[in-house]
Amino acid sequence: MAVTCFAQEFATPITPSRMFKALILDSHNLIPKIAPQGIKSIDFVEGDGGVGSIKQTNFADGGHLKYLKHRIDALDAENLVCKYTLIEADVVFDKIESVAYEVKFEASGDGGCVCKMTSEYHTKAGVELKEEDIKQGKDKAMGLYKVVEEYLLANPSVYA
Repeated sequence: MAVTCFAQEFATPITPSRMFKALILDSHNLIPKIAPQGIKSIDFVEGDGGVGSIKQTNFADGGHLKYLKHRIDALDAENLVCKYTLIEADVVFDKIESVAYEVKFEASGDGGCVCKMTSEYHTKAGVELKEEDIKQGKDKAMGLYKVVEEYLLANPSVYA
């Protein structure tokens, strides 16, 4: 099994703590509300949101995925870091065993933050993963971050 890592980041005028609360701590409530065209619901199938909890994301009808399950591996609200692992999906991954993610929200000099995301793709033996193989998923994740950013800009008291 090989490990392929990808990193991406983006800057936002939203404070790190608000982005962390919206995208990590309360995503199960916020995301289905502001992006119902893509995500039907996010439910905890085990736990209450802390380390070891398993969160299932149910996608809206018509997409190529029906659901994903992630396990929360580390949650550091003080340093605004979350680590989680994709453990199940309704589609068979022909190249991937699992995916481990780390998301960090770091303060920037202008009062906003930089969101840094690292993905570790654990591939099956003999498989080489290229960035274009995972581009669609990365693009959807970035689109979701932008939807949250727009919502927080329009609602400055939310998660303040």
